[in-house]
Amino acid sequence: MKRLPTALAIGLLASALLAACGGGGGSDPVAPVAPQPLDLTILHINDHHSNLDAKAKTLQLATVDGGAPAAVATDFGGFPRVVSAIESLSQQSANVLKLHAGDALTGTLYFNRAGDDGEADAALMNTVCFDAFTLGNHEFDKGDSGLKKFIDFLHKGSCQTPVLSANVTFGANSALAPAKAPGYVNKSVVLQRGGQPIGLVGLTIASKTKASSMPDADTTFEDETIAAQREIDLLRARGINKIVVMSHMGYAYDKTVIARLSGVDVVVGGDSHTLLGPDTLRTAGIGSPAGAYPTQLTNKDGKKVCLVQAWEASQVVGELKVSFDASGDVTSCSGTPHALMGDTFTVGGVAATPSQKTAILASAAATGVLRVTVPSPVAINTLQPFKDKIAVFAQTIVATVPAELCTRRVPGGKGTIAYGNSSAACNALGEVSMRGGDIQQLVAQAFLEIANSSYGGADISLQNGGGARVALQPGTVTAADVNTVLPFGNMLFRLDVTGAEVKGMLEDGMQAVFGPSGTTGPYPYTG
Repeated sequence: MKRLPTALAIGLLASALLAACGGGGGSDPVAPVAPQPLDLTILHINDHHSNLDAKAKTLQLATVDGGAPAAVATDFGGFPRVVSAIESLSQQSANVLKLHAGDALTGTLYFNRAGDDGEADAALMNTVCFDAFTLGNHEFDKGDSGLKKFIDFLHKGSCQTPVLSANVTFGANSALAPAKAPGYVNKSVVLQRGGQPIGLVGLTIASKTKASSMPDADTTFEDETIAAQREIDLLRARGINKIVVMSHMGYAYDKTVIARLSGVDVVVGGDSHTLLGPDTLRTAGIGSPAGAYPTQLTNKDGKKVCLVQAWEASQVVGELKVSFDASGDVTSCSGTPHALMGDTFTVGGVAATPSQKTAILASAAATGVLRVTVPSPVAINTLQPFKDKIAVFAQTIVATVPAELCTRRVPGGKGTIAYGNSSAACNALGEVSMRGGDIQQLVAQAFLEIANSSYGGADISLQNGGGARVALQPGTVTAADVNTVLPFGNMLFRLDVTGAEVKGMLEDGMQAVFGPSGTTGPYPYTG
């Protein structure tokens, strides 16, 4: 067996492409109190995946008063805007929780080229000072020791954000074994708001983490429903009747699990990068929502549960408002997915005129979701040293692409975020739907070719559809682009396998997509 270093694999692919602090280190003291009604505001993000910079985005907004939507280019998202939005929204409500539902890590050069792995993400997260963070599958991409290092960075300053997962058990040999790292990861935390205790329970998707990340061999993942119910029952036995589950399991799976759980009130989700909210998200060119924000469901007891998620990549801050009665039951919930935009615009490649800007701002306000947000100066200053470290490497040109290389996780699937993130033109191409993603196939073929040229030969290569993350647009391709296509730092292996084993691997991939609780990421592409 031979291993190909990640840097080599990325290089060969390139050739083939020609705040104010709210968190605490543990639970707040829980003194016996009479249960009371409570109005709670939850501000949340998920799956920022080391996306710390703003993105260029073209929205569809009116450029004249009462006019039809037109293409308007602006900056969108970025962690300094996340920080600013959470600061502003926090000041508008009395009882606020600031939550991150996992997958802070892996996705851009900020993860692995801006210092130690995860250092930049932790530094920016600490400018928010989240009240709790639940482990996502990609927190395990550098093994348990890498996760411990990330938590050390997260707890480096005064902000000691609790890190949660009720269904993860770290083995005796893990760097995060309780005997070695007590209190680093807890099953739940209890925080006080409005004089009332609120129980927060973390969940990490089990099957995906074991299959596609790199937890230590003796770290185990329990069934999510069983682990969640046990922790909820323990909290309620302590008299805590307001329960928030921070779930990194995906929108569809969350809906399934909610129906199986007793005592859950709110689920703040992640993993599936789901955009929720009104249809104005679509008409404004932000994205296609998969459901309402919040999505209102019922638990096993037949009581209301409010489910939310805040898309991906530091572009949306969710604001959920929940009202509880004295029994801890949800009486109502409402909210807004705040899509964070800049305040400078270009129309037709030219800076917007004052009258155009006035119309654009009015059109944005009318969506109910677009929020003009000035980036936090503190966050900008915190980010700058990390930005300096990646600047030279990121701009190294490694290839050119004459036409968009489309991405599609599953052939035949819709061109939505669940299947890929290509342009509308790519998603409209029938041949892409038939054959699958260009970029997925190219990655698989690149791996096969390097094996044949340098590592003793191979007959077949395998690449999961979700591992190649983005399409490549026409023009020059930089090292940063390649890292964005393949961000996970996986090791490429050359193995001797039988035909039966190849058949089994392909069948396992298809089962993971089309079986119960299937996801799009495991679909197998071959070279």
